[in-house]
This record gives sequence, C-alpha cells and structure tokens, in this order.
Amino acid sequence: MGKTMSRIGRPVIVFAAALALGGCASFSPDGGFAGVAEEVRLRTGKDAAWARSDGERGEIDARVAELVSKRPLGADDAVQVAILNNRGLQASFAELGMAEADLVQAGRLPNPHFSMFRAKLGHDYKIEQALTFNLFSLVTAPLALEVEKRRFAQAQRQAALEVLRLASETRKAWITAVAAEETVRYLRKVREAADAGAELARRMEQAGNWSRLARAREQGFYADAALNVARAEHAQVAARERLTRLLGLWGEGAAYALPERLPDLPEQAEDRPDIERQALEQRLDVRTAILETEAVARNLGLAKATRFVNVLEFGPARVLEGEKTDPYKKGYEIALELPLFDWGTARVSKAESIYRQALDRAAETAINARSEVRETYRGYRISHDIAKHYRDEIVPLRKRIAEENVLRYNGMLIGVFDLLADARSQIASVNGYLEALRDFWIAEADLRMAMIGRVGASAGPRMAATQPEAAAGH
Repeated sequence: MGKTMSRIGRPVIVFAAALALGGCASFSPDGGFAGVAEEVRLRTGKDAAWARSDGERGEIDARVAELVSKRPLGADDAVQVAILNNRGLQASFAELGMAEADLVQAGRLPNPHFSMFRAKLGHDYKIEQALTFNLFSLVTAPLALEVEKRRFAQAQRQAALEVLRLASETRKAWITAVAAEETVRYLRKVREAADAGAELARRMEQAGNWSRLARAREQGFYADAALNVARAEHAQVAARERLTRLLGLWGEGAAYALPERLPDLPEQAEDRPDIERQALEQRLDVRTAILETEAVARNLGLAKATRFVNVLEFGPARVLEGEKTDPYKKGYEIALELPLFDWGTARVSKAESIYRQALDRAAETAINARSEVRETYRGYRISHDIAKHYRDEIVPLRKRIAEENVLRYNGMLIGVFDLLADARSQIASVNGYLEALRDFWIAEADLRMAMIGRVGASAGPRMAATQPEAAAGH
C-alpha cells in the first residue's frame, strides 16, 4: 500500500506545484499601457495616459486645463489635449485590459475537480470521493500562454494605433478650423468692401451718373459676398465643433482660442524616395497583421496538440463499501475523452483555413500599405506645388495688377468700378491660396498617418473557434 500511495502521491505533488506556479500569473501595474505610451511618445512626442482611477483622472484634467488656457491653442497642444482627454479613446483602452485579463487567465491552470458519490442500503454504505486535476492542461498551457501573449501584444499595437489615428484626425481638424476662421475674417472684409461699392453705386445712380444695370451688378456682388460670409461662418462653426469633440472639451473649456492664420508654406516639400520600404517597416497595421498570422500559426499547433485527446483528468480517489465504520479503499481516477466519433479533423481543418486566411490578410495589408503611402505622398507633393504656385505666381501677379490699376485710377484713366471689378479677381486668388495652404497641411497630416497605419485595415482572422479553452475542452 505504501508503494501504491507513493506512486499516486508523486503526480499529486507535481500537480500541486504546477498549480502553485500557475497561480503566480498576475496583472501588471499599468495594464500593459507603458508600451502603448512609449510607442506614442516615439512617433509623436506626446504623452498618452489611461485614467483608471479618480486620482489619475484629476491629474489629466489639470493638465488639459493648463494646455487649453494657452492663447492661442497650437496644433501640437491640441493633439496633446485630444490624446489625454478624448473619452472615446479612453474607452478603447478597455480592450487592452481585456486582453491582459485573457493573458493572466491563460497563465493559470484550471481548478481541480472534486466529485463524491454516496449510497446507502440499511447499514451498508457506498461512498466514492475523487479529487482530479486536468492533466492535459499542463501540455496545452505553454501553447495557450504564447497565443495570449501575442494577442496582448496585438492589443497594445492596436491601442497605439487608435491614439495615433486620433492625433492625426485632431491635427487635421485643427488645420480646418484655423483655415475656416481665417476665411471668415477675409470674407467679412470682402463683404464690407462690396457693401461700400454697392452704396457708392446707389448714390451715383441717384445722381444720374450711373445706370441701373451697373448698380444692379454691384448689388449682386454684395449679395454674393454676404452669402459667402454666411456659408463660411457655417463651415467655421462646424469645423470648430468637430475639433471640440475630438478634444473632448465642453463648457468653459470649449472657449479656447485658435491662431489667426495657418503656418507658412515650407519652401520645399520633403523628398522621400524610399517611402514604401519605410512604410512597411514602420506601419503598425502591417506589424499587427504579422503578429496575427504568427498567433494563428501558434493556435494551429495547439489545435493539432489537442486533436485526439483534449480532456485528460487524473487524481487520487477513495471508496467506502460496507459499514460506515469500515476503512476506505484508496486509489486514483483517470477520466479522458475517447476519440471514437470526433477525431479532431474538422477542428484542425478549420484552424488551417484560418491560418491561410491570416496569410492572405497580411499580404493584403502590405499591398494596401504600399499603395496608400504612394497615394498620400503624391497628394502631399502636388498640394505643396499648388500652394506654392498660388503663393509665388498667382497672388503676386494679382497684386501687381491691382497696384497698376490703382495708378491708372489715380491718373483718372479708369473709374472706381473698374477698380472694384479688378479687386474681385484678387479676392478669388487669395481665397484660392488659403484653400491650397489648408489642403497642403492636411495632406502633410495624411502622409504622417500613412507612415503609421490605418485603423480598420484588416478585420483579422477569426480565432474564437480555436481558443485554448475550447481546444483543451474547458
């Protein structure tokens, strides 16, 4: 009996040690967010924070209030405010916490099972007691843990990508809002000039020095100018509100001030001949697709490991038969699933299909990344050329024409309305430059994002059917 118990006791000790080791898996202090914050800092120079307590939320609110109080609010400060204060982004970080919970769970062995059978006939009893452990979980635990590690790393990259996407959207919203305010100010000046011209035309018509048709033309120009101001003001409100939503501001915080004009156009656009290779090395969605494929490959190995037997339980047992005072018979119990009907071929076939799908998804992501970065870089260069053409050619040319017409007017060679008509052409050129400058800075922000990735570029493989829990029979 002593030798028998010794043989039984050894595996029990092994199980107990394994359970104690599995119980050591624990949560990290920051929920794995340090890696996300570091990725964001390297790519944007901005600080990312995950508010998981009232104290942390208070620190973030104080930092946001300090940034918003700056007059005016610059593009970099606006991006920092959005990263810290956007509640939708904070909500997305919960996915990281869920992924870490799955990782911790994968590092812990399942609880032992205790079963008991009791029957009585008169003074005769039959009592069976067994304490069993899932032996097969020892085989699958390393594979399952590796799968969850890769999924957690994928969740970290996805969280970083969400932050960087928000940063890009905020920068573009800031550019649009500043350009909209600048356009409104300029068009209001145009409206004032048109109003003066319309009033002059009215007076000259009354004096008999101007025809009704000529006055109507000036009135039409003023009406168009007023309509353009109304449309610009509507666009300005919409642009500012979009920026406010991205910043996560409300109440007094929404009364931030923006600069009066956009940054000047750089003299030269960036020359990046090797941009496709750089994009494949840097884009987070490409790296995430690779991680997904590796995780599915690991999962396929797990599916094969559990193909024939996916439940094997072992543990000590004791049985009493007879009088209640009789001694227990001691032994052990083994429970396993017999592959009589299901040999696991369907599960393995499905895992292989998922793996092939993951390979194709990764290839698609890489191909799309090349195309997107080419497209955005081309748009960036063209936008720079257009804005530069407006700045260096069209606007100066209109200005010279206006100066010549002023001289001609002073020499009484042309009338005031000829001067006003020429000013309308100058207005169109200035408006064109403002729009071209806005489009360039938006294209520059798009290029930055194209070098990082695109949220939703890959739906990812369907991994739920081959999770470690399902494969191990839990």
